[in-house]
Amino acid sequence: MFIINQPALAFGLCLLTMLCWGSWTNAQKSVTQSAPLYVFYRDYVYGILLASVVLAFTVGSFGERGRSVMADIRQAELNNILLAVAGGIVFNIGNMLLTVGISMAGISIAMPVGTGLSLAVGLVVNYLAEPQGSVPLLAIGGGAILGAMLFSALAYQTKQENADTQENSGGNRGVWIALGGGLIAGFFFWLISSSLVKDLSQPDAGLLTPYTGFALFAIGLAASNPLVEHLVRRFALPDEDGQLNYQTTGRREHFIGLSGGLLWGVGMIALLIGSKQAGDAVSYGLSQGATIISVFWGIFYWKEFEGAPPKASRYLWLMSITYLIGLVLISLARS
Repeated sequence: MFIINQPALAFGLCLLTMLCWGSWTNAQKSVTQSAPLYVFYRDYVYGILLASVVLAFTVGSFGERGRSVMADIRQAELNNILLAVAGGIVFNIGNMLLTVGISMAGISIAMPVGTGLSLAVGLVVNYLAEPQGSVPLLAIGGGAILGAMLFSALAYQTKQENADTQENSGGNRGVWIALGGGLIAGFFFWLISSSLVKDLSQPDAGLLTPYTGFALFAIGLAASNPLVEHLVRRFALPDEDGQLNYQTTGRREHFIGLSGGLLWGVGMIALLIGSKQAGDAVSYGLSQGATIISVFWGIFYWKEFEGAPPKASRYLWLMSITYLIGLVLISLARS
């Protein structure tokens, strides 16, 4: 299987994750302009599952180093298989809530709020599980991320000052839903990482390689999605009369949703491989630079703050700068 042993390449893979995870939300914005959120999300899940299977039986099985996926499954302990599957279920719940928050409040707000909280939780959980890196730098970096969340909330509040009451109420609800999603999603990386081998070149017995772990993660994600989708359609975003359903949605929308999942999947496997050299807490923190990428997409491509007061834009720039400082400190914590 394909593995790396160089820390520089590990950081490069974390940056690839950042780009992939910061860009998949464009697929959601594009699809939901003409189709319901659940249509996008179902295709997105299918895309992640497809990415995991393709990666597992290509780069995850070729070569002489490590273990092939089938051999890996045969020797894996049941508790590690269940941890990887549970990671997919937890991620599905948290990420679905995040997508609902994005649909209500926009990428520029829901992503920093949701992923910011997810990052803060993930830093603590992953560091406790694997104490690597400087505690002061991780703590200050995490504090900077929380500060960026505050600036994001202030930007949204400023934007909504002149909005009508109904729009304001729906947006505020989206922020709270994104926060809930971030809180839950903060645990998914710890779950799957706990099931993975520590040394990719000499895999531990009973544990999983990243490719197998990702495939099982995707199975948990896909298996749990019908129930999660049902609950969201009933309580968070009820179906409206006359809206498209999954069968009547066009091929273009299905393709875009699938592509969003494939993009996220590439980012996920890059993170799982890179984290073994960079450390779980540091690599997960670095990957969450995706928030900066997604905010820039929201501001400059989707024009989510067009017409907003200049004060809101200043808060967004402060959010971006503070978030970036936090990521730099988290990255330095490894050295």
